[in-house]
This record gives sequence, C-alpha cells and structure tokens, in this order.
Amino acid sequence: MNALMWVMQVALAVAFFAHGGLFLFPPAAAVEQMNASLPRWFQLFLGVAEVLAAIGLTLPGLTRIKPWLVPCAAAGIIVVMISATIFHLMRGETSSAITTIVLLVLAAAVTYVRWRVAPIPSRTSG
Repeated sequence: MNALMWVMQVALAVAFFAHGGLFLFPPAAAVEQMNASLPRWFQLFLGVAEVLAAIGLTLPGLTRIKPWLVPCAAAGIIVVMISATIFHLMRGETSSAITTIVLLVLAAAVTYVRWRVAPIPSRTSG
C-alpha cells in the first residue's frame, strides 16, 4: 500500500508541478489563448498553488517532517480539481474534464489513505 501511495503521490506531484510551471511560465505561442481563458493574476495564483501542492505531496513525506501535510496538500488538490472540472464542463471541454476527474480521484485516494489507512510516520526525535 505504501509503495502504491508513493507512486500516486509522485504522479500527482509531477502533473501539478508541470501544469503549475505552465501557468507560471507559459510558452509564447500559448499566452494569448491562456489569457483569453483566465486572467493573468489567476494563472499566477494557480501556478503557485499547483507547484506548492506538488511540493506538499512529496517533501513532507520524504523528510518525515510534518507528514500530515501530505493529505492536506492532496485535499487542496481535490478542491482545485472540482473547480477545474466544472470550468471545463461549462466550456464543453470533455477530455479536459475527464483528466481533471482522474486527478481528483487520485488526490482523493491519497488524501484518504495517507490520513486514515497508511499515514506516513513522523520523524522521531532522539
């Protein structure tokens, strides 16, 4: 179970780090289209939030310092993915909505398992 959770956490972290990076540093060819969809300030907010979520999914677990932050980061992703799914469905972007639903399910699984079933133990002092 622990290995599966790490695979899911790393997969989510890679996806959100890449997508957050895209919002923070969009390719020149995509800037106009992205700005037409979302205001730049919101893209920056999402980019920072997604990069921080990627860090929150991995770093606390790797260091075992405050590992309870892992399910918190995954729970934050759930909120973002619900919003993203609604956004894409309202725009008729079914394939993007399916992608966000898959990420939502992965984040929900990480949240539940890392909170209730197989939490990452804290580093013990000593």
